[in-house]
Amino acid sequence: MLVSATEMLKKAKAGHYAVGQFNINDLEWTKAVLTAAEELRSPVILGVSEGAGKYMAGYRTVVGMVNGMIKEMDISVPVALHLDHGSYEGCLKCIDAGFSSVMFDGSHYPIEENIEKTTELVKLCHGKGLSIEAEVGSIGGEEDGVVGMGECADPKECKMIADLGVDFLAAGIGNIHGKYPANWKGLSFETLAAVQELTGELPLVLHGGTGIPDDMIKKAIDLGVSKINVNTECQLVFAEATRKYIEAGKDLEGKGYDPRKLLKPGADAIVEKVKEKMILFGSDGKAE
Repeated sequence: MLVSATEMLKKAKAGHYAVGQFNINDLEWTKAVLTAAEELRSPVILGVSEGAGKYMAGYRTVVGMVNGMIKEMDISVPVALHLDHGSYEGCLKCIDAGFSSVMFDGSHYPIEENIEKTTELVKLCHGKGLSIEAEVGSIGGEEDGVVGMGECADPKECKMIADLGVDFLAAGIGNIHGKYPANWKGLSFETLAAVQELTGELPLVLHGGTGIPDDMIKKAIDLGVSKINVNTECQLVFAEATRKYIEAGKDLEGKGYDPRKLLKPGADAIVEKVKEKMILFGSDGKAE
């Protein structure tokens, strides 16, 4: 059974650890993330971008797949199904489809419009028992067509959005989607500390978790980050494992071309990467 992300992130904030959001792209991705979460007894958030939702034949398909897997795999840890970087219209569709959590990314709007749309969605989500994430300041780079310049959030604007009753908040602190460039200046902990001071107990979200050094991850958690998003890193290890399988000619041995065999090394690599991240974030064992 899907749950909202509210309680798991409140516990993470109080316990000084973070819950990972791992984006899913298909059945293999979903199965791998759920397998890792169950093995490590970790709460988990399955992230779905609007592009990935379309690729998987629509949000209702995703909800049916995830609910079916939770039941058939006997998953007993808390699982939230969360729209990632959703538009206003995308949020409405996911709420209707049965998601347990949504993110409204109003960071590209003027703050007044971000507040207006977030206010409407908070009321709608809470009326249906869903959790909602909002964003202030953009996340740099590009992910599924969502492009940002990486501007740091204004802590005062973060406070304004937090006061609307959102359940967790993504604040841009110099983080980016995709691979980090060699000249990346690092996270702005000054901005993060200022946001934390003004938003109090509200769980904060770090997008672009791939490639951020472990020491920065741990410091961000110390400063109030309770949810960390990982996508690119899982894609990279999946691609690497699949490439090795094909280059070794395994797909030509017997029925190695069978997709269940062809995709297995990549799926196994995702399981290991997700477990590695859960241990780094400190969420392992927190579902007990």
